[in-house]
Order: sequence, then C-alpha cells, then structure tokens
Amino acid sequence: MTRRYSTKSTSAENLRIVARAIPWKILLFIPVAILIAIPAYVYSSNASKGIMPGMTKFFYNLSAPTAITSPTPQPMLLSTLPQVGSILYTVQGGDSCDSILTYQMRMADAGQIFSDANPVTVKTLNATLGQDCHALQPGMVLPLSPQYPLVALGGVVVKIEATSPQQVLPTPLINVPDAQPYTVDCSGGCLLIVRIAPQVQVRLTVQTTLPIVVGAWVWAQASLARKQVASFPNYPYADPQASLNNMSLQACDFQVNNTHDDNSQGCDQLMPNTIDDDSGSWLFGVTGTAALDHWHYGLHVPAGTRVLLWLTNNNGVLKFHKGNPVYRYDDASHVYVPA
Repeated sequence: MTRRYSTKSTSAENLRIVARAIPWKILLFIPVAILIAIPAYVYSSNASKGIMPGMTKFFYNLSAPTAITSPTPQPMLLSTLPQVGSILYTVQGGDSCDSILTYQMRMADAGQIFSDANPVTVKTLNATLGQDCHALQPGMVLPLSPQYPLVALGGVVVKIEATSPQQVLPTPLINVPDAQPYTVDCSGGCLLIVRIAPQVQVRLTVQTTLPIVVGAWVWAQASLARKQVASFPNYPYADPQASLNNMSLQACDFQVNNTHDDNSQGCDQLMPNTIDDDSGSWLFGVTGTAALDHWHYGLHVPAGTRVLLWLTNNNGVLKFHKGNPVYRYDDASHVYVPA
C-alpha cells in the first residue's frame, strides 16, 4: 500500500491563507477607522470635562434661591461716626435726681431703675453724675446721659454669620465658583458684619424675612451696647469711651437696599428698654446721606454733624416730631449742646 505524506505549511503560506479569508474591504476599513477614532477620542475626552460642571451649574441655578439684583448706587461710607455723650444740666432749687431724669431726660422709670432699695444702683448713678444724689445743691452742673439709647446706621454687609455656634445657616450643597452670590435666610436670625466707615465695622444682629446678600447696603436703628456694671444688669447708659468698631448691636427698623422690612422687630421690643414707658427714645446719629438723612427727619444742621435727638413713640413706631429736642455734639467741650 502506497503511503501518503502531508506537506507542512510554512508561515508565509499560513499568512496568505488568512489574508485570502479576510475580505479586502475590511483590510481597507481598519486603518481608516483608526485614523478617525484617535482624533474623536481626544476631542470627546476634552469635551467631557465640562459636561459634569455644566450640568451641576444648570441644576444648581434651577434649584437655588433667586439672586438679589444690584441695588441703586450706594451712599459713601461715613467719615464721621456717631458719638455717645451727655447733656449738661444746672441743678435748680427743689430738684432731685429722680425729677431731673424724669423731666430733663424723659425717663419715666428713673425712680425704679435707680432705687434706694438697691444701693448699688444709686451708688452707680452718683458716680455717673459726679455728685451725690442725696446732697444736690442749686448751681451744680450734672452730665445727663440718654437711657437705653439707639444709634442710626447705614453700611455694607461684608459677612453673614450664624448668631450662635448651634445655628446653621442654609448654604449651597455644591460650590459653583462662577455663580453670583445668593441670599441667606435670616428669618431665624443672623449676625451681619456691616462696614459703616472705611476702617469701622459693627456686628449687627438681625431677624428679617428680607433676602440678604454680601455686598448689600443695610439701614438700621439699633440699641447701643451699654456699659457693664456688676450687680446692675439693666444699667441704662452706654459707655462713652467704647469704640463702635466691632461693637455688637441689636437691629430694629431694618432695611435692605431699597426694601424696608415692615415686619422687622420694633425698637420697643429690644430688651432692656423703657421706650413704651418713656413714650419715646433717644437716638445718636450723624447727619448725611449715608446715615440719618435716610429717615427724613428734616434736621436743619450741616451734613456730618453728630446729633442726639428724641424720637416719639407712635404705636410702636419711632418718629421725629417738630419741637422734639435736638442736640449737636460740641468737639470743644465734648458734650451735646442745643442744635
């Protein structure tokens, strides 16, 4: 029987066999596909880098609160600050400390705030007046300070903080660098850092439903920080030596840009105070467009004048009436004199 031998195929022959098995169109398509795929991959890789940030910004803008529009041109910051001070009064025959404070300073609760039943209060009043209230003589000159005074301010919000470490202010969950600043909900209270002069800022506690954003201009009347006296928590006078810079104030009669908060806390709701009992309040301020002129009190004094005036309480709203006492600060004597 004749044997058959199979001839082994070489590598070249195998390659030719494989090449014949692949259609020639596919061989042409592969290099063309590679030439197209590489640039397409590079382009899509670069383009995809902006997809997620773009989508994030889109959905953030869709769900975020409405941004505040730019306010009308803001006033210039104050160059002169309000000054705490006193009024000089010459004791008349028959005067007592209670009667002087009641009639000259309109302090209806003078006899309760400074009471012999609490010797600390009378001792403190004696030190404030520089005379013994039990030994007044006609001709003595007493410096009388306004009780629980307010101050009128305007300025730019530079920072918004919580009023306590436990409070959490609502902030965006996603940081969008190019987004405009958005409003903060201060209905539960906020601490505003407000610049009122180029180098002076105050810490203003507010509670308002108005939207607030950093850069907004705010107006407020606020209770001045009072001097701390041991065993006399309701001591009524501000410290004339205290600086307004970084002073903590409670706001009332509050306005953001051109919108007044008609539901903001009334000044007679700030504690402690005697506004309702006294039927009004003393107010420190500076005349000019960046401060007191905003309230349109119609004071006939030059701009930049430090003043002290009496506001009448009309059903919880403090108003200036013609004939109310107005004093201006005298830089030479460092006291307030009739304007």
